[in-house]
Amino acid sequence: MYPIQAVEKHYAWGSYDRLQRMFHLDESDGCPGDTLAEMWFSGHTESPSPLTLPDGSLLPLTVAIRRNPMAMLGERDSRLFGPTLPYLFKIISARIPLSLQVHPLDFEARAGFNRENALGVPDDDPSRSFHDSLAKNEMVVALEPFQACVGFATISTQLTLLRAVDHPLAELMTEALTARTFHLGVPPARFAAADAMMPVSSLIWPDSRRRIFRAFHAAVTAEPEAARGLEEALEAAAGRLRSRRAGAVLDHALCAARAFPDDPAVLCLLMLNPVDLEEGDSVYIPAGTPHAYIHGTAAEIMTNSDNVLRAGMTPKHRDIPNLLRSLDCQPSAPIDPSSSMIATLIMHNTVTYRPKINEYMLVYGHVEEGGATWPLLNRLQQRYGDLIERLGPRHLMIPRRGPRIIVCTDGRIRCTAADQSCVLDQGRALFIPSEDGRVDITMPQDSNDAGGSFLLASTPV
Repeated sequence: MYPIQAVEKHYAWGSYDRLQRMFHLDESDGCPGDTLAEMWFSGHTESPSPLTLPDGSLLPLTVAIRRNPMAMLGERDSRLFGPTLPYLFKIISARIPLSLQVHPLDFEARAGFNRENALGVPDDDPSRSFHDSLAKNEMVVALEPFQACVGFATISTQLTLLRAVDHPLAELMTEALTARTFHLGVPPARFAAADAMMPVSSLIWPDSRRRIFRAFHAAVTAEPEAARGLEEALEAAAGRLRSRRAGAVLDHALCAARAFPDDPAVLCLLMLNPVDLEEGDSVYIPAGTPHAYIHGTAAEIMTNSDNVLRAGMTPKHRDIPNLLRSLDCQPSAPIDPSSSMIATLIMHNTVTYRPKINEYMLVYGHVEEGGATWPLLNRLQQRYGDLIERLGPRHLMIPRRGPRIIVCTDGRIRCTAADQSCVLDQGRALFIPSEDGRVDITMPQDSNDAGGSFLLASTPV
């Protein structure tokens, strides 16, 4: 086992205190008043986390894996992924909404990465969109109430919200959603510019997806002046629509409009599904899915990629043409742990989130003296009782091999693997190589704390 340090990411949307408190950082660790958005436990080449070796020296995780991939990753993961950690694990905290974005599809990621390399775009160039050649499929597990907008809602839902907003851009988006294609595929002239930016795959799209694309395009390509009066129009719409779902969407859009008053792309949030997570709830976001995080603190795990294509709600580089080429315009409900895509397994005081991909899974757990039941567990058992009964606790196994990263999120825990044992306080983390085998997570014997909570990232068992 090796202590692993998080790589700090200070983005404008980050928290002034949430991650600082979790990781026990003080003003000497950064600039007073600086925002801290993400803590990366990373094997990404651009931001690798340092491991602390037995002699006290530091070694980047990327280097440690390249030197001995079989020991660090295990035979299976070395064969599947080569000498690299296949996932990127983060703790994030959003104080204000962050970018409206899409993660590129696999072939778009490869093409974009190779194209920017051929053009000589430096790795640290703010205008660079592709930092690696991988698609990014990510999963979020809330550590506290967490709000987001994920994936396109049905067209009827989009129209209900847009028609309630008395604003010229909302009217244009409504027109785009209702204007059907006529004459063997010839688009309405007003939306020819949008159709010219559709990906090649749009040739076989149903007309409904083309209409969604045009409405989204109208907002993300609008000039800043088009946002004039948008906040007031959203406030008025919120007063007219009384349903819980409409209220959640409009609340998210209003929050974004106040943070980005000159950004018409805020109206795209009215096209997306609202996601309101409580602690332990999760959402899975495949590549191509439009999304925006609104507020809250969560664990985030993804394929080992830093590719983000942004279309609005950000001071960072916007790459609208590349985003539109990866945009999935199929309306669909957010994928949560009760769906067939993710098996949520609950046993004792441990919850496992496992999407059907090879790169990662995540465990959220709690240890407490006397085996008291974790309150989160009671809530999840009530919510997912049918799923738990169907799958059964026998399916649960904390991985005994592969590369694992464990972070103590609250209290204190003891990690024991091979012939080593280590106590982790809140905010401390370990990298556990595959060769260390089984890891046991318990309460420290000398602890007077009420318990300890942890996150464990790994490849699937």
